[in-house]
Amino acid sequence: MTDLRMPALALAAWAGGLSVLLPGPVTALVLLVGLLAARWRGSRALVAAVLVLGAVAAGATVREARVAHDPVAWLAAERAVVEAEAVITSDPRALRSGFTDGVVLRATVVRVAGRGVAYEVRAPVLLLADASWTGVPLGARVRLTARLSPAEERGDPLSAVAAATGEPSVVAAPGPWWRGAAAVRGSLRDSVAHRPDAQAALVPALVVGDDAALDEALADDFRVTGLTHLLAVSGTNLTLVVGFLLLAGRWCGVRGGGHYVVGAVGIVGFVLLARTEPSVVRAAAMGTVALVGMGVDGRRRGTRALGVAVVGLLLLDPSLALSPGFALSTLATGGILMLGPGLRDALARWTPRWVAEAVSVPLAAQLACTPVVAALSAQVSLVAVGTNLLVSPAVGPATVLGLVGGLVGLISDPAGRLLGTLAGWCVAWIVAVARRGAALPTAALDWGTGPVALAVLTLLVGGLALLLPRLLARAVGGVGCCLLVVVSVLVRPPTPGWPPDGWVMVACDVGQGDALVLRAGPGSAVVVDAGPDPALVDRCLDRLDVARVPLLVLTHPHADHVDGRVGVADGRVVGATETTGSASYGTTRRVGELTLQVLWPPPAAHPDNPNDASVVLLVEVRGVRLLLTGDVEPPSQAAIARAWPGLSVDVVKVPHHGSRHQDVGWLTGLGARVAVVSVGADNDYGHPSPDALDPLVGTGAEALRTDLDGDVAVTVEEGGLGVATSR
Repeated sequence: MTDLRMPALALAAWAGGLSVLLPGPVTALVLLVGLLAARWRGSRALVAAVLVLGAVAAGATVREARVAHDPVAWLAAERAVVEAEAVITSDPRALRSGFTDGVVLRATVVRVAGRGVAYEVRAPVLLLADASWTGVPLGARVRLTARLSPAEERGDPLSAVAAATGEPSVVAAPGPWWRGAAAVRGSLRDSVAHRPDAQAALVPALVVGDDAALDEALADDFRVTGLTHLLAVSGTNLTLVVGFLLLAGRWCGVRGGGHYVVGAVGIVGFVLLARTEPSVVRAAAMGTVALVGMGVDGRRRGTRALGVAVVGLLLLDPSLALSPGFALSTLATGGILMLGPGLRDALARWTPRWVAEAVSVPLAAQLACTPVVAALSAQVSLVAVGTNLLVSPAVGPATVLGLVGGLVGLISDPAGRLLGTLAGWCVAWIVAVARRGAALPTAALDWGTGPVALAVLTLLVGGLALLLPRLLARAVGGVGCCLLVVVSVLVRPPTPGWPPDGWVMVACDVGQGDALVLRAGPGSAVVVDAGPDPALVDRCLDRLDVARVPLLVLTHPHADHVDGRVGVADGRVVGATETTGSASYGTTRRVGELTLQVLWPPPAAHPDNPNDASVVLLVEVRGVRLLLTGDVEPPSQAAIARAWPGLSVDVVKVPHHGSRHQDVGWLTGLGARVAVVSVGADNDYGHPSPDALDPLVGTGAEALRTDLDGDVAVTVEEGGLGVATSR
């Protein structure tokens, strides 16, 4: 029987962290489940659960108070410019805005001077810097000047976001441990540098989570097919690496307690190679749990180890209670330990044991993680179990060969490249599975991220977890389930009534971002912005049967408008791409059925705020005028009003997701009958604001929002203006 005492304590610890960082129904639900489980095991377990909850809650409270009185956080609240010294704690990564060559990296500030006072501190920050920081080594101590701003979310382990100015000044080199780890990582990259780009990027990602060179389109394919965990440091990485070291130790004659020494050295070495970031430490903990679960009496010992790991990590860092990665790691490990054996035993009744093992592990992990994945991505992958099953034979060899290639490459370049070639051949299969899986007609289903949709999905997953062992226990049930999944992914289900007849514009539901589709003709559309997620805009265009994009306009270089541009190009012919720097002010042109005029920005405009440099388009189609406003704010709105007096339209895309910062007089003076707000559900910005929408509704305009209505279509039939929504 599974020992639930430690998992119950883990739930209590989670509730303790949430009770401080995120009070509300989620906390109450987690707390109730944890206390019920503890009570079921006896009064002593209940007392222990209450004590653990209190300890984590106290730790979270202390941390909140410490951050509130942290000099760096205080200076960030003042948006002060400071002189600081910091130790670099992550590798620089390129900013993915498409319009800058900057980098982002993490650091720990150890000294800061601002507002006339200097402080000795130890404060983690996120550094935004220019390309000159690309070569700063991990572990180096640097001197910098930066403007601080507050970290966005409560419970964030960061004290501030620091925008560095100028080049870094290295005042102390990294220690020997960091230099050694950097040498191995460099050797690993060199060992596969001669391979095709996808292989050269994926091998370091598999071994140590180094995915900096990975192509965005391939990363999106991995996400759609449920293989993203291979691109990040996870418990699987550690399990494979340490498992290989333990096996090598046995070959070398290590016995008894020596295995613990080899395992400990492997864990420490893995953390150094993959970097001592919170996600790596979390992965090391979960990988250790997985190793325990692989041993004798693994299910009982594994669930106990999982509970201990969760409680320990939350006591050390209560902010993990809000970390999606921590939740996914815990759920995946717990699913494998608690659901996996039942699924394996059911399948083993009519399939070979190795087949049952191979299928049950990804199936159990996927079942456990599905609700959280849906909450994060607004989709449910239907191919994840199959793709994970197909790639599993290649993951282990690719990881081990890549690691050994990096180590051997320190001694012999040719030998390292030979092993890198073998690792590249292994990952070539993984790449092929990801690309072909993502191209299937129904690789993933769109799913709502609201409380009701997620509650329904959780109930469905729970029902499946109970029902599947019975279904899979017989060949008829197992084969029937497989056939059902195959048919589901190969046949795209119709969307009744979508797209609506006569549609001329659709605001795609891409979360907190903009992606507008203007019909230029059969199968052809102009796309204005691409949202933050390639998969979401890709699926929206698929639903509209768009095969050609003669013009892609990216209004301004913010991630929620440009990061999905790879999805626009996925399987489509894309013509010209224009941005705020290349759109010709005042010009009018025809693209198919559309007439487009650029109303902003003029060549002389050089606003400090990128939002105010947004491309603003006036579109005419079938006698209807639409104004697409990007994220322009009151200064540019007022300038547009002066430059284009008397402007009137039928449809307005409300600027900046319905932010309260609007020139209300200009906005209501447009006379729009329809106001469309492209906005994400439960966003942290308070969008859309009643201050923006109420005046529009007061003029008689119909307001539609993608967070509530899904895709929003503007239609024109027989000269009449209409709207339709996908929900």
